[in-house]
Amino acid sequence: MGTGTLTIDLDALAANWRALDRLSADSVETAAVVKADGYGLGAGRVAKALAAAGARRFFVAVAEEGAAVRNALGPGPEICVFSGHMAGDTEMLHDLQLTPMLNSVEQLTRHVESLPGHPFGIQLDSGMNRLGMEPAEWASVAELALSLSPRLLMSHLACADEPDHAANARQLAAFREMTDGLDVPRSLGATGGILLGPDYHFDLTRPGIGLYGGLPFEAASAVVCLSLPVIQTRELAAGETVGYGCTWRADAPARIATVSGGYADGLIRAMGPRARLYFGDTPCPVAGRVSMDLITVDVSHLDEIPAALDILCPAQGVDALAEAAGTIGYEILTSLGARYERRFIGG
Repeated sequence: MGTGTLTIDLDALAANWRALDRLSADSVETAAVVKADGYGLGAGRVAKALAAAGARRFFVAVAEEGAAVRNALGPGPEICVFSGHMAGDTEMLHDLQLTPMLNSVEQLTRHVESLPGHPFGIQLDSGMNRLGMEPAEWASVAELALSLSPRLLMSHLACADEPDHAANARQLAAFREMTDGLDVPRSLGATGGILLGPDYHFDLTRPGIGLYGGLPFEAASAVVCLSLPVIQTRELAAGETVGYGCTWRADAPARIATVSGGYADGLIRAMGPRARLYFGDTPCPVAGRVSMDLITVDVSHLDEIPAALDILCPAQGVDALAEAAGTIGYEILTSLGARYERRFIGG
């Protein structure tokens, strides 16, 4: 075993979807966001497990991501594309039956001219200033767009993971102002929006990070474990150093384990000084810098030489590891490298 083993629990993934579905208000459809290759876990396997749990609408970032999802699910489930109808997307949108979430008058024009009658939705900018039509732009084309029966009107919250942030109420009011009274399904809440309560649920919620075990869904079941094999151990005398820059020095005789994994595998270099790996429930501190392919770990306190150490496990989930790296769980998940052996359980 030369690479790490990334274990993905599809039953936990499905349980998280069902839990978020229960938290969504009655009569609200719960979709699933599977962009970035299913948050790094494999969009095809993830989508199939979520479809089996009951999801019928899926969201990806760009049209190219829709291919793996459509291949996994076959015809039927709706696959929506956040980036809308970009230049060059027409054939793929048509052939894979993808639903673009149009973001501008330019995209609306492109879609109507190149794929007349093809389903679409519209993304509105309620204050995030990222994607979507701003209120004035929407007002200028709303009559035309609505006459073509869009599948969905959606917007995205900037601060939903901070329940008390004033931006949430401002965006809710802006979204309502643009859409109240229109006979079109609406969507505002992703994982954080679901947790904000029914006012943010509208007709469809679209959880993402919460499905994969990440915050702000604190009740989520852990979906991933990552075990890294130990390549070599060595005994150090007091005063010897480890790794690039000689940044770690043994205060006393020490045993160092070198594991297979590094920043080329998504184990971010910045996590080095604060990260832990685990042997069962026992934490083992990183010794020195995370390098491209290797991490050195102080295992002096273990009673045995480990064959492998875990960096994602029940004792240290994606958000705890992200905190050590000064980042967010999303980045940890979506950075998990291609060299790992992916092992799916459940589903």
